[in-house]
Amino acid sequence: MRVPDTILPLRAERLGFSAGGVAILIDVSMTIDAGAPTLIVGPNGAGKSVLLRLLHGLLVPSAGGVVWAAEEDAARRQAMVFQRPVLLRRSVLANALYPLKLAGVAASERQDRARAALDMVGLAALAERPARRLSGGERQRLALARAAALAPEVLFLDEPCANLDPAATRAVEEIVCRLAAHGTKIVMTTHDLGQARRLAGEVVFLHRGRVLEQTPADGFFMQPATPEAAAFLRGDLVW
Repeated sequence: MRVPDTILPLRAERLGFSAGGVAILIDVSMTIDAGAPTLIVGPNGAGKSVLLRLLHGLLVPSAGGVVWAAEEDAARRQAMVFQRPVLLRRSVLANALYPLKLAGVAASERQDRARAALDMVGLAALAERPARRLSGGERQRLALARAAALAPEVLFLDEPCANLDPAATRAVEEIVCRLAAHGTKIVMTTHDLGQARRLAGEVVFLHRGRVLEQTPADGFFMQPATPEAAAFLRGDLVW
């Protein structure tokens, strides 16, 4: 069977999600295609993280659905990094090797791929260090290395810099840019508008569970199309 060239575009079709009787996402329809990073922005409580988890397949929608161009290959050609990554009580290298084993990568390839990923994020010298002894920024870089080792076509990032200092944030952003430059589609949530300006090729603006704008980043920041987005950019948007 021929392997599809791409799993993109990814489409959300009238996507909805409720929990405890509360609607968190409402009638979300959008298309994510290959290219520069897509940044999902919006005020706290807008539903950004829930949307990312639905797109990745970690949550089951209450309404609508998520459709990939190549459904049969989508699960193994995407990855996700969380705001607070969970690390194994093993070495840095063992943490990078483990997802490769789960993915069925041949044992003969795992070491090279894991070490290359650690080198890419600047952790090669710490390969034998216990992962639990890493700093917050190093832990997030290790999480990115674990994902990058899998060579995903799409990488979902949920507020990866939310708990990091400026230097660690800059290091993570450099890795994200490097991955994007090598063809990985980045779909990322952030509350940091400065970060969105630095990274985004496209912005999805989410407010009260609805997508109000999906537009090239330059247009969003220079001339938002909705009063809610304009208020958000001014810092005046009240939930």
